[in-house]
Amino acid sequence: PGAAPFGNFPQYGRFHPPELRLRRALVGLLRELCPGTGRALLGIDVGCNSGELSIAMFRHLLALPDPHSHSHSGRDPPEPPLDLHLLCCDIDPELILRARRSCPFPHSMTFIPLDIMDPGARDRALNSHLERFGRSAFDLGLCMSVTMWIHLRHGDRGLREFLGFLASRCAFLLLEPQPWKCYRAAARRLRKLGRRDWEHFRELGIRGDVAGRISGILTRECAMELVRSFGNTEWERSILLFRS
Repeated sequence: PGAAPFGNFPQYGRFHPPELRLRRALVGLLRELCPGTGRALLGIDVGCNSGELSIAMFRHLLALPDPHSHSHSGRDPPEPPLDLHLLCCDIDPELILRARRSCPFPHSMTFIPLDIMDPGARDRALNSHLERFGRSAFDLGLCMSVTMWIHLRHGDRGLREFLGFLASRCAFLLLEPQPWKCYRAAARRLRKLGRRDWEHFRELGIRGDVAGRISGILTRECAMELVRSFGNTEWERSILLFRS
């Protein structure tokens, strides 16, 4: 696991199963945020890995049956009850291939390889997707346990740029930031492998209460409002909902 420099761990979904990470309060959230729009709802999932959490989140947002529950028939509905299109991206093309193979909603979920910190590639991919629907922004952005990897590889400035990008492109943003203890654990993994420390780790000014600092950046610098905290997941990470 320590050899995954972008957080692109193989079998990531097995570390903490999606059903344990998503709180009951998320079920049907999209209906609450975007009632009666009468048009396709667009979402983006940044850092989707091999898609397990993305697919589980898609089901939770639309309140679709859980295929692992005893009451479920084992078949997904041919069309979800809301017209949600979720664009999922990850820096690792191998993980994207896995996600495409396992996705039960190929007409509603699109998986693409993308370095979200490459402005040129990012703008081309996202603008192309949005133009298909005649839109300029997403209704909902998902960023689940990704911020630490952006932060470690691009520093405080890169994290601020990333958050500003999300705020500019999403009406709502659902964020699960890693706490500072995860940064220390990532640094320990590198040292155990005999590798150099993360380039920006020792110079980071945003540390300690990382979730609080990220919330402050989004609200004070990016004109977003914190509308709800869903508390901590089963693995002690907060899930925060912001509105542009």
